[in-house]
Order: sequence, then C-alpha cells, then structure tokens
Amino acid sequence: MNSKFPFVLFFLYVNLLFLSSCGVVETIFKAGMWWAFFLVGLVVVLVLWVAFKARKK
Repeated sequence: MNSKFPFVLFFLYVNLLFLSSCGVVETIFKAGMWWAFFLVGLVVVLVLWVAFKARKK
C-alpha cells in the first residue's frame, strides 16, 4: 500500500468527526469557486496573448 494511505484515512476520519456535512459542502464550493476564478483568469490571459500575437503579424 501507499505510505500516505494511513494519513489520508486519518485525515478523513478527523474531518468526519469535526465537520458537519454543511461545513464539508461549504468547503467544496469555496474550492470550486476559486478554481473557477483561476480558470476564467487563465482563459482571459490566453485570449489576450493570442490577440497580441495576431496583431504583431
């Protein structure tokens, strides 16, 4: 087995003990929101980069 597996099980167990289901869902949505901000920013940078590359030609 992977050496990190017991740590992951312990982490999940502690989360189940101390976080309510609403807290877990809230954490998941917060992570999803920041991931979406990152992807939107990446797309904007990519579009600007392509536009500037096309303008130089």
